[in-house]
Amino acid sequence: MVIKAVIFDLDGTLLNTIEDLKESTNFALSAFGYPVKTVEEVNSFVGDGVSKLIERAIPNGKDNKDFEPCLQMFKFFYSQNMLNQTKPYEGINELLETLKAKGIKTAVVSNKFDSAVKELTKKYFDGLISVSIGENEKEGIKKKPAPDMVLKALKELDVQPSDAVYAGDSNTDILTAQNTGIPCISVSWGFRTKEFLLENGAKTIIDYPSELLNCLS
Repeated sequence: MVIKAVIFDLDGTLLNTIEDLKESTNFALSAFGYPVKTVEEVNSFVGDGVSKLIERAIPNGKDNKDFEPCLQMFKFFYSQNMLNQTKPYEGINELLETLKAKGIKTAVVSNKFDSAVKELTKKYFDGLISVSIGENEKEGIKKKPAPDMVLKALKELDVQPSDAVYAGDSNTDILTAQNTGIPCISVSWGFRTKEFLLENGAKTIIDYPSELLNCLS
C-alpha cells in the first residue's frame, strides 16, 4: 500500500485550540448569565462541532431558550479571538514539511465551522496543507463521523480512499475513518487520553508527530 495522502483532524491533532475555545465558550455563557466552564470541561465537550459544544455547555442544551443566541455569540467571539493562544503542537510543522517533501498530499477536515477552519489552516499551515474543509451541512455535506467531508477532501486532492490514511485525536475521528473505509492513526497528544482511544477502538496510536511517518510504509 502506497500512501498518497494524509487527512488530518484539526483541533487536538494539528492545533492546540483548547484555551481559545474555553474563552469563547465562557464569553458566550457569561453573556447570558450562565456559569462558566473549566478547561477540562470544555475539553470534554469538543469534537463534534461548535453547536454540540454549546449544547453541552449550556444548561438544558438545545431546550434552553438561549441556546441559539449563545451559539451565535460564541461564533462571533471565537471568530475574533481564535488566534490568541492557539498554536501547532510541537513537531507538527516539521511533519507537514516532511510529507510535502515526500510528495504526500495533505488535507484538514474539521467539525468546526468552515470559515474558522480555513482561516486557521491558512494562518498556521499556509503552503503545507492544500485542502481544508469545515462544517457546512447546509451544502449537504454531513459532518464527521459521516464520511462526506473526508471523501470531499480526497476528491479535491485527486486521491482514492485506498491510497489515504486519516489522523485524529478522538473517538469521532476513529468512527470517521471507519465510515470512510480508510485506516485511522490516533494521536495521544490531543484532547483524549490514550486509554480513552483504546476503549473506543483505536488500532494505531502515536505519541509524537514524527511517528506518523512510520505508519505510511
